[in-house]
Amino acid sequence: MKKEYGLRRRWLLNTVGVICALGLVCVFVVTMVFSAYYYSGMTSDLKYRAQTTAAFFDEYLNQNYQEYYQACVDYVKGFESKNTLELQFIDSRGQIVASSYGIWPGESPTTPDIFDAITTRKTQSYDDRDPSTGERIIAVSCPVLYSNGEVIGVMRYVTSTRLLDIQILRIGGLALVMLAVVMTIVLFSSNYYIRTILVPLNAIIKKAKRITSGSYGMQIQVKYDDEIGELAQTINEMSAQISQNEKIQRDFISSLSHELRTPLTAIAGWSETLLAGDTLDPETERGMKIISRETKRLTEMVVELLDFTRIQDGRMTLNMQESDIRSEFEDTVYMYSSRLTQDNISLEYLDNDDDIPEIMCDPERMRQVFLNILDNAAKHGGSGERIEASMHLEDENVVVRIRDFGPGIPDDEIPLVKKKFYKGSSRARGTGIGLAVCDEIVEMHRGTLTLENAEGGGTLVTVSLPVSQ
Repeated sequence: MKKEYGLRRRWLLNTVGVICALGLVCVFVVTMVFSAYYYSGMTSDLKYRAQTTAAFFDEYLNQNYQEYYQACVDYVKGFESKNTLELQFIDSRGQIVASSYGIWPGESPTTPDIFDAITTRKTQSYDDRDPSTGERIIAVSCPVLYSNGEVIGVMRYVTSTRLLDIQILRIGGLALVMLAVVMTIVLFSSNYYIRTILVPLNAIIKKAKRITSGSYGMQIQVKYDDEIGELAQTINEMSAQISQNEKIQRDFISSLSHELRTPLTAIAGWSETLLAGDTLDPETERGMKIISRETKRLTEMVVELLDFTRIQDGRMTLNMQESDIRSEFEDTVYMYSSRLTQDNISLEYLDNDDDIPEIMCDPERMRQVFLNILDNAAKHGGSGERIEASMHLEDENVVVRIRDFGPGIPDDEIPLVKKKFYKGSSRARGTGIGLAVCDEIVEMHRGTLTLENAEGGGTLVTVSLPVSQ
């Protein structure tokens, strides 16, 4: 599931995330464009009004200065659009004389458009916050010229941008809502699309894991004629080929093992017969003992191979019965200890007072497990010249521990040592399937077999069997 979420997350970041980022940029651009459009339109409208006012006062140029000045004041006081705009008449010193809003309550405005209009004798605009109130405004100042070209004052149109800003915010909000709708559609469509990939991909992964765990020959149903279908078909072909190779391998091992048993039995029988007599000279007797020992080793390997093929074919069966597991374990330890003594390895059984109950098990198979673990301890940890074995009752489980004092197992090899044919860095002789067979037998008893490096050195093998099957 983590991988699924990882793929979904990458898809959302790389596709939906990019679209969302681009959408936000578009919303920002659209808002800025509308803002510039509205502000520019408002400024142009005020400039047009200002120029119209200047043209209107051209009719009064034949009047004297005072009458002309008074006409400007009267025009401001009678301004009809005062509900939406404020018109101010400001004298040449920058002092406000009249306002369409009535008596001016505060100080005269000081925005730069006023003095620029007086200085340049051209219409000037201002778009920023009012220094006295902090409110954002648009102001256009148009100079009023007398007949002799003297600037007698400024007609200043002023409007607040509050309503304009609200309108721009509405446009931005609407754009965000539209983006949210689009992103919702994209998200649902993307989720549907990614599910069409993840659902069949998860099915393929599950089947592939089962194939990896040993279910060779399993086939994945191909539903899509695309890359996913091609992947499933490729895995099916691989699974079928591995299954065929495994079958050939099992048949070969089984056939070879059966063929080897007959000559090995004959060799073992004749070597024991010859060793039982007194006619051999010391050198020949020594050679016959080597032959007998190696024949036993080969026979054990053949038995392992046969057990392995039975497990692979599902023909491994257990003869379950009530058994005294402690006696079976102790007999195996005592029997094997004499064999280890010849190799200068001491096998110590750590006895205890735990009341070990009888359990349902196959005693022959469990002796095989114990003997194989002890043999591995001798082969791989014999350099420590000591092996410890014990049995305890822990939490309704019979727990067997066998520890050697050899070099231990490299940490990177511990997860692999129970796999078939795996020998790792060990130079000890063997097929590499003994532990795999033991692990399968213990699992058939609903138990567990674990290997780990013991504290202080060496390898610790733990077999746990449930008391109640």
